[in-house]
Amino acid sequence: MSTPQMNHQPQAPEGNTTGLKEFVLLGFSDVPHLQWFLFGLLIIVYVIILVGNGTIVLITRVDSTLQTPMYFFLGYFSFSEMCYVSVTLPRMLFNLATQRRTISFTACATQMCFTLILGATECFLLAVMAYDRYVAICNPLRYPLLMNPRVCTQLVVGSWVCGIPGQVGQTSQIFSVPFCGCKQINHFFCDIPPVLYLACGNIFVNEMMVFLGALVFVLVPFLLIIFSYSKIISTVRKLPSATSRTKAFSTCSSHLAVVVLFFGSAIITYFRPSASHSGGTDKVLSLFYTVVTPMFNPMVYSLRNKDVLMALEKLFCK
Repeated sequence: MSTPQMNHQPQAPEGNTTGLKEFVLLGFSDVPHLQWFLFGLLIIVYVIILVGNGTIVLITRVDSTLQTPMYFFLGYFSFSEMCYVSVTLPRMLFNLATQRRTISFTACATQMCFTLILGATECFLLAVMAYDRYVAICNPLRYPLLMNPRVCTQLVVGSWVCGIPGQVGQTSQIFSVPFCGCKQINHFFCDIPPVLYLACGNIFVNEMMVFLGALVFVLVPFLLIIFSYSKIISTVRKLPSATSRTKAFSTCSSHLAVVVLFFGSAIITYFRPSASHSGGTDKVLSLFYTVVTPMFNPMVYSLRNKDVLMALEKLFCK
């Protein structure tokens, strides 16, 4: 899920373009004195992400009070967060621990492909969760019919599957371009902008395909979420009592907070003007939506959702 990056490498003279077999992920190499501190910090963060999201997955499966479409989608979203962060964070930890920053051409392409697929999955799942809240608040009488178990399963499967062909094709297209002699990726993982920056020659077509992919897999789900919440706000404002309005908004607040965290950082990263891109800024922002958001997801749902808090109490009491 990316859009065109800053100007890429200039076209290399004949014979200077190489068929690279590996790249070098620079990562945190600019702060060598902080390597072990960052390693320890990221280990703690990774454990928090796995335990927090794993707990959400568990309670949405075993607690009878959470057997509703909203928590069904939440469980799968938390599972996708665990997968998403596991594509990038273990490699970052390995690089910090061993100081071996090389990554093979195939491994880099594989990492990018899974990152894009899981990123697209999360975008669609967040849109599905917004649609679920829209139906629950705007069409409560038809909710059991419209969001029956079969439909919920189809929506989840569709969210996981629909991004695969496009993202596999996009990854194949990016790694089919010739790369210049420089093989240093100024990033923590193989993301589209820093990899495409190493390409030689005219990559306008590649940049346009990346931009179209970002529109489909990022902007379209985001616009669906905006549409759903505009309808929800319109409906809630018409409710007769303040208590009803507060209750309706409370069922959406956790999801809305995660949407702001995830889409906010991703859109700032990939849709801001290419002239404002810099390696340092891009790395900080990418850490935010690949690491910080998955870490805060279970916290947001636990602190702002009474049903989840009660389920956690029952789980820990047992």
